[in-house]
Amino acid sequence: MIWFKKILKVLNILLDVCSYLCLLALLWIVFQMFCFSSFRIPTNSMEPSLIPGDMILVNKLVGGARLFDLFAALRKEPVNIHRVPGYGSFKRNDVLVFNFPYSAGWDRIDFDVMKFYVKRCIALPGDTLAIRNGFFHVHGVNEELGNVELQSYISHLTDTTSNFIVTALSYPQDKELGWTIKEFGPFHVPAKGQRVEMNRTNWLLYRRLIHWEQKEQPLLKENGRVYLRDSLITAYCFEQNYYFMAGDKLTDSQDSRYWGLLPEEFIAGRADYIWLSKERYTKEIRWDRFMKKIR
Repeated sequence: MIWFKKILKVLNILLDVCSYLCLLALLWIVFQMFCFSSFRIPTNSMEPSLIPGDMILVNKLVGGARLFDLFAALRKEPVNIHRVPGYGSFKRNDVLVFNFPYSAGWDRIDFDVMKFYVKRCIALPGDTLAIRNGFFHVHGVNEELGNVELQSYISHLTDTTSNFIVTALSYPQDKELGWTIKEFGPFHVPAKGQRVEMNRTNWLLYRRLIHWEQKEQPLLKENGRVYLRDSLITAYCFEQNYYFMAGDKLTDSQDSRYWGLLPEEFIAGRADYIWLSKERYTKEIRWDRFMKKIR
C-alpha cells in the first residue's frame, strides 16, 4: 500500500504541474491575443527606423485587440472583424502593423490573415492629404510627417528621371488624374459617417472601399453617374475608418501611395519597441537595438 500511495502522490504532483502549464499556456495565448505580440521585420521598407532582423513588440491595447473567426480567415472565407475597446487611438507618425488589405493586382480589398505589413501612419480618418513636390501635407496640420529626408530626395528628382517611383502613376493609376508620388492629391481619407459626392474622381478613389463595405462593385456609367446595385448614388456615407500609410524608405516601399487606403479593421496594433534584433545572415544579436523605442 505504501508504494501505491507514493504513485498517487507522484501522479498528483504531475497533474498539478500539467494544470499550471496549461494555465500558463492559456495566459500566454490571451496575452498575445489582447495585449502584445511580436513580429519580425523581413524587408528594408521601414529603414532607418526598422531594419531586417528586428523583432518588434506590437501593442494591441492602444487601439483594442481584434476578434474574428481565425479558422474561417485561414480558409480565405469572409470574416467579421470586431475590435474590443482600447485605451487610446492611433496617431499620425505611429508605426502600425496591419494585414495587407488588397488582393493580387490591388483591384479589391481582401483580408489575408497571414500577410502582415508595417508602415508609418501619415493621415488619419477625416484628414485631407496631399503630396506636393514629394512632401506629405495634411490640411491644417503643422508637423513633419514620415521620413522628411527621403521626401527631400524625391523632391529633387525630375519628372523625366528614369526612376519608376517618379514616372509611374501612383494610386489610383489613372492617366487623366495623373497622380504620382511627387504630386498627389488632395485625397480625403474617409472617417466613419462622412459623406462624399459621387463623381468620376471619387469613384476612382473610393470604389474599392465601397466594394469592401457593400460587397457590391459601384459602377461608373458613360453618363458619368455612379450606380450601386442598379441604383443611382449621388453621395456615399462611409461605414468604416481608413488610414494613409507610408514606409520610411520611400524609394523602396509599396504603400498607400500605390495601393490606396487601409481599413481600420486590418490594423493589428502599434509597434512600440524593438525587443530583439539579429543580423540577417550571421544571426548575431545587435545589442545596440535591444529594447529600442520605435519613433
